[in-house]
Amino acid sequence: QVQLVDSGGGLVQAGGSLRLSCAASGRTSSAYAMGWFRQAPGKEREFVAAIGWGGSAFYADSVKGRFTISRDNVKNTVYLQMNSLKPEDTAVYVCAATGGLVGGSPHEYDYWGQGTQVTVSS
Repeated sequence: QVQLVDSGGGLVQAGGSLRLSCAASGRTSSAYAMGWFRQAPGKEREFVAAIGWGGSAFYADSVKGRFTISRDNVKNTVYLQMNSLKPEDTAVYVCAATGGLVGGSPHEYDYWGQGTQVTVSS
């Protein structure tokens, strides 16, 4: 079992930045691929970014060039640096882990954090 704890959300003005963290505990391993998803009210869960165990990163088109995912395998933590935030980025952000290959579908992930709210004001 792997436990994930998300943190770092908050209220920020458009154009601002936030850094989300996802700390893993339990049966942790650098072999896990990690992802960030988000869900806005009334919308389905949406892929944001993912990073493989080797560090290869993938992004949704909507965040490419603005968000950066990274991982620290010593600290068992994944980060999501979010720059140039827009009101449409407002959502609950949730990190996830999978023992499989990195992917963009929620169904590919086995473990989930509790989520952290990000609100971007215009």
